[in-house]
Amino acid sequence: MAAPPDDDVLWARGLHYAYNGSPALQGVTLGVREGEIVAVSGPRGSGKTTLLHCLSGRLLPTSGEVWFNSVPVHTLGLPSRERLRRDRFGWIGCEPELVPELTAWENAALPLLLSGVRHRAARNTAHEWLERLDVGDCARRRPGALLQSERQRVAIARALVHSPSVLFADEPTAPLHRADRLQALRTLTTAARSHRITVVLTSHEPAGAATPAGAAAGAALVDRGIALVDGRRAGSSPLPESEGSAACSLSA
Repeated sequence: MAAPPDDDVLWARGLHYAYNGSPALQGVTLGVREGEIVAVSGPRGSGKTTLLHCLSGRLLPTSGEVWFNSVPVHTLGLPSRERLRRDRFGWIGCEPELVPELTAWENAALPLLLSGVRHRAARNTAHEWLERLDVGDCARRRPGALLQSERQRVAIARALVHSPSVLFADEPTAPLHRADRLQALRTLTTAARSHRITVVLTSHEPAGAATPAGAAAGAALVDRGIALVDGRRAGSSPLPESEGSAACSLSA
């Protein structure tokens, strides 16, 4: 079993996964550098969500390898993978999955509280993220009293609050109205760049177009796009130099 390249914080080789005999991933290989923002595109059923689940340790591939730095994720037991997801990874799904009994700020602060951060510090950090995402006035309300778009912004705050090493975002702006998607995605990617967080996100848009607001706008938010078709890697599309520069300027 060969270790991944030194400059890749996340690396996968020959990933295969099947649901009830139906292949979802068929030999996918990719590497992601530290601080890189990569968009995985493809139609429904192409394997995007399954890929994120395997990369993040939520699923173990049927065959293949997943490495986070020098850690072989594919060989870890469930408790070790859960610790890795809690301490080093962040996750945003297309549904918020908030704890209904907790307020918005408590949901956002949950990763900090679980890792032992003091209550006041966790609350202050959660409030800061909620303000960044324009839901600061919702901090004391529970999920049932929030709009779907507000719940998703709280989920984004929760995923970023502990500055994870890698953030996995599965269609993170799906519940938002079209006009709000670019703003939320820009906040997410700008925060990731300022904290050197590696991001792997999925989108139905073509590789590099990370938002339905348009390929040009979306391309400026990510460093590289890859496409999946029927569980296979269809290609890679590094951004032109001018667009990569535009992406970096977002963190200024």
